[in-house]
Amino acid sequence: MPLTVFEIDAAKPCLRPVRQGEEGQEADAPLQVKATAEIPTEGKAVKPIKNTAKPQFVKTEKPYKLFDGGGLYLEVDPSGGKYWRFKYRFPKEKRISLGVYPDVTLAQAREARDQCRKQLVQGIDPGVARKAQKAAHAGRAANSLEVVAREWLTKFIDPMEESHRKRVYARFDNDIFPYLGGRPIAEITPMELLGVIKKIEDRGAGDTAHRTLGSCGQMFRYGISTGRCQRDITADLRGALTPVEEQHFAAVTTPSEIGGILRAIDVYKGTFVVRSAFRLAPLVFVRPGELRKARWQDMNLDDATWLLELSKVDDSKGRRDDVDKYLYVPLSRQSMEILRALHAHTGDDIYVFPGARDRNRPMSENAILTAMRRMGISKDEMCGHGFRATARTVLAQELHIKPDLIEHELGHQVIGPNGSAYDRATFLPERQLMMQYWADYLDKLKSQKVVPMMKPKPITDLRAIMVPGYM
Repeated sequence: MPLTVFEIDAAKPCLRPVRQGEEGQEADAPLQVKATAEIPTEGKAVKPIKNTAKPQFVKTEKPYKLFDGGGLYLEVDPSGGKYWRFKYRFPKEKRISLGVYPDVTLAQAREARDQCRKQLVQGIDPGVARKAQKAAHAGRAANSLEVVAREWLTKFIDPMEESHRKRVYARFDNDIFPYLGGRPIAEITPMELLGVIKKIEDRGAGDTAHRTLGSCGQMFRYGISTGRCQRDITADLRGALTPVEEQHFAAVTTPSEIGGILRAIDVYKGTFVVRSAFRLAPLVFVRPGELRKARWQDMNLDDATWLLELSKVDDSKGRRDDVDKYLYVPLSRQSMEILRALHAHTGDDIYVFPGARDRNRPMSENAILTAMRRMGISKDEMCGHGFRATARTVLAQELHIKPDLIEHELGHQVIGPNGSAYDRATFLPERQLMMQYWADYLDKLKSQKVVPMMKPKPITDLRAIMVPGYM
């Protein structure tokens, strides 16, 4: 007879139920359970009668079985566990597990048994089919978007600037993995990905949506290179997002504004380390992350140079690590005064600008930005990165310095007329002169000895605006 839920619940470990009169033999009969019955009598009230028959058990230290039929049985372990098993022949006797009771109910176990019996009719071994299914599932999990993405993040994003690394990880953790992380990367369609990216755009983060789509493109191309997918589906989504207006770093570019910023820096009342970094920033106009991570071992105070490892390099132009990864920054007399004074305080540390809480780490990435806000300089007026834009604009327009020298000093890769990239260590004497000229010019702005920007003289010669050789 088939099992009932009551029989399964009443099964006890180490007490195997047996038929009456068959003590010691394996029983196929269901467990006898006490019950009440209502026996109707004609003309009389119904009186419940108890079944006084007691279930018969035999003690055992081994697991025992309660059969349901069709090869399905429940194995009761001495520890108390109850396990569904299916016994079949293919061609020899085999058995597979169908789950644990009560996580797998009696009805679910019977359904699983019926599926196994259908496979047997089709000439399929249920045990082999299950192993193949598990292997396929493991393969799908190994090729899931999250697995591929985390490999790509580890290989290409982890070595980058910490702030950039955190932003890229946050895009995937918050906006991609919750929706597509478990899907095999090869099965994701362009419309599925677009639906997830649109969620970012719909919340007003258009720039983040574009950047996330770009990161997904890099991740898909990595998947192609490792054989997990066939194509970059982000190529089908070009133009699908609303264009984002380009945002530039806030920066002052007029002599009067620059002079005001420099005078405010001189009276800043913050810590000596932050104040020194604040004063050095406009003189060297490197990236904020490069400034705060400056190390004393890279500073040559005798030659007044700083060997800077660039934090951002354009890989699309054929980077040469031995040349393009580093930049010699000439240090002006004003920069050297700041560094020598700072060396007396932090010269024994790793970093030129150590952190306030941990001197083995660089100062906070927001230190200069926070100082600006405390001084009343708004985010629309100036930011830490803005000193680069200030120098680039004023050096070219006001001081008429050659653009190539400025680009070199900004750490940009300069391509020559013949298509070759200039060595970042070249033009060091010229850039040394430029940096001193720039520092002297800032001193004049700070002391208000420079007149505001003059109006340009009118140009009447058309050759000034024509392509060379046309006239």
